[in-house]
Amino acid sequence: MFNTPFLLIAIILVALVFDFTNGAHDSGNAIATVVSTRVLSPVVAVIMAASLNLVGAILGQEVALTIGKSIVNPDAVIGCRALVLAALFGAIGWNILTWCFGLPSSSSHALIGGLCGAAMAWGGWNTVNYISVAKKVIIPLVVSPLSGFLGGYFLMVLLAWICRRVRPRPADRLFRKLQILTSALMATGHGLNDAQKTMGLITLALFTFHKLPAVEVPLWVKIVCALTMAGGTASGGWKIIKTMGQKIFKIEAIHGFAATTSTALVLSTASFFGAPISTTHVFSSSILGVGASKRFSAVRWGVAGNMIIAWVLTLPASALMGALFIFLLKLVGAA
Repeated sequence: MFNTPFLLIAIILVALVFDFTNGAHDSGNAIATVVSTRVLSPVVAVIMAASLNLVGAILGQEVALTIGKSIVNPDAVIGCRALVLAALFGAIGWNILTWCFGLPSSSSHALIGGLCGAAMAWGGWNTVNYISVAKKVIIPLVVSPLSGFLGGYFLMVLLAWICRRVRPRPADRLFRKLQILTSALMATGHGLNDAQKTMGLITLALFTFHKLPAVEVPLWVKIVCALTMAGGTASGGWKIIKTMGQKIFKIEAIHGFAATTSTALVLSTASFFGAPISTTHVFSSSILGVGASKRFSAVRWGVAGNMIIAWVLTLPASALMGALFIFLLKLVGAA
């Protein structure tokens, strides 16, 4: 029913829509603290995040290769040309649902869940590379937010000790400036990790359509995905900014500096090893760690609990959506 060029173009367009929603959904992560502490205006903060997302997206391809050839076995799904489309529909559906409720869930794990669910629905359990998923998805799913929490907690304790004899106003001025730097580093790390996920999907689609001899990311894919994510970031994710910057606990400049520094370090490390982690998970955990260092009662643990529920549900829920969409695409003759 569908000719190959049209379906491939549709897959690429939907992938770019996902990339755009990823930028809009996650843009609040890098700039939530600088906006909530009024270090930068929302417009300036969004422009900064969008620009640095673009820079980060072009800097590497390790995460893209993980998505493209380490989550599912490319040879096992080469006949399923609607695989990427179903995975994207599943991830976009979950993104929209959590966005409507202002929940900072993971676009990354929604994408991986959608891909795994679609692959299993198409070719059975053997299509998924479980060892790679465990090493590069499940373990980082646990370790990365824990690292963010501990990093935020201990960095905040250290900063509180260093600044114990410094007057509040000069310290606040210093950390307001430093916060801009660490937010910029975090925005770059977001592009380095998150934009590459869509690059990997498009590359996998090109491979399944025999447009590439191997799963290697073409330069034009890098550029298009980087620009699209930057555009999504520029559109803003104001509900997420409100949740991250205001609802967990009252953030001051020093708290924002500690949280963004911890997140930027975790993101950079994960990107180096090709682990597609969630910027949202790490950053929100860092904020929790910073808040807990002040006192445990300073954190609104009810909001944190809702976030954790969204995290736990993301992989299975998006996998179910991916499987559902592969069945629907089969019914209309697109798979």
